[in-house]
Amino acid sequence: MATAVAQEQQQQQHHQACRCRSPHFATISSPSCPRHHPRASIRLPAAGKLPAAHLLRRPLAPTPARRAPLPLADVHAIVSNLKDSLSRVLNAFYPLAGRLRLTPPGTSNRYELHYRPGDGVAFTVAEYAGDDSVFDGLATDNPRADASPPVTDRSHVPDPTGLYDAFFKATSTSTTNETEAVEMPMHSEKLLATFTLSRDDIQRVKDVVAAEATRRGATPPRCTTLVATLGFVWSCYQRAKEATSTGGDGQNTCLLFPVDHRSRTNPPLPANYLGNCVGPAFALAPKAALAGGGAGGLLSACAAVAAAIDEAVRGVGTDSMCAWMDRFREVAGAMSMLTVAGSQRFRVYEMDMGFGSPEKVDIVSVARTGALAVAESRRGDGGVEVGVPLTPDDMDRFSKCFADSITGLHAHS
Repeated sequence: MATAVAQEQQQQQHHQACRCRSPHFATISSPSCPRHHPRASIRLPAAGKLPAAHLLRRPLAPTPARRAPLPLADVHAIVSNLKDSLSRVLNAFYPLAGRLRLTPPGTSNRYELHYRPGDGVAFTVAEYAGDDSVFDGLATDNPRADASPPVTDRSHVPDPTGLYDAFFKATSTSTTNETEAVEMPMHSEKLLATFTLSRDDIQRVKDVVAAEATRRGATPPRCTTLVATLGFVWSCYQRAKEATSTGGDGQNTCLLFPVDHRSRTNPPLPANYLGNCVGPAFALAPKAALAGGGAGGLLSACAAVAAAIDEAVRGVGTDSMCAWMDRFREVAGAMSMLTVAGSQRFRVYEMDMGFGSPEKVDIVSVARTGALAVAESRRGDGGVEVGVPLTPDDMDRFSKCFADSITGLHAHS
């Protein structure tokens, strides 16, 4: 009897061990195929060293994954929603459902993604009955072994100045000479807080800047929502930083932020262009002018941001685009720099991947990089949210500067 029980226990343990080693593929299906799209092809870059506009180096390894418990009852509904979401995405970005092939004979000896009606993407659901600890090694913060550049498709982008070749050579040099991952500073004590400017706050910034420029007899800068937001936050940020700085009042500081080039190329690219089409804008201003506060500080910040946008737009399609990386190195080596991630035009609070719209969106990487994170206001009132990463002491000073400046805006007549 005891022997039979022991054998049964061994069989159960062996069965459980087998379950831990072997995933069970529950379903394999294809989402509804993209419709109303003609045959289309997108050329891929030549094999070998691939071009990449690495203006700002990012850590190659992502931050560790965050996991939350998931009720089993929700799994089937979530899988169904994910499948439907994938189908909707493929309708917008139908080339992703295409197949890799050689270009037709007589054109060029290159590869392309070719889509034809009826193509789709397999959607696979894997059910695993074993211990989930076996997946722990898939989420790690260890650096990758190499610095492989991404694939960049620029076949539809006008390139009269040879920007493709410039990035190709720069990437080739970088990946050949630099074999170790770039060490990024760790700011374990940094806090990440979100500050919101309402539509009314932004309009007040525009009014104050225009009034101050008129008072000085100067032409008011073109103060868009982006200009007003970045100018206001940059001024508050510099005031918080200047409280702990020593000297250097006459030095400049830089705000580096991305500018959308799609509508500014010749011919312009459509809004749904599947690729990267942004360039850097370098806003330069004296630290003392930004930290001065009041209407003067706002005017200095907004004027610098507006001028940077104008400079970036004028440079589209010219030789200056090939000098972006040199300009970045020059500015970064000469002065302090604050960068910007995201945009209020991304409409992140309108996204629905099958779980409903998000309650709160954060770009958590800014806690590591020190950049400002910009998004539209979750309230849907036309405002802008800005995520600010600072140490506790600097955060206290920034919060006070931000609140005092908002009060000053509404008290300004």
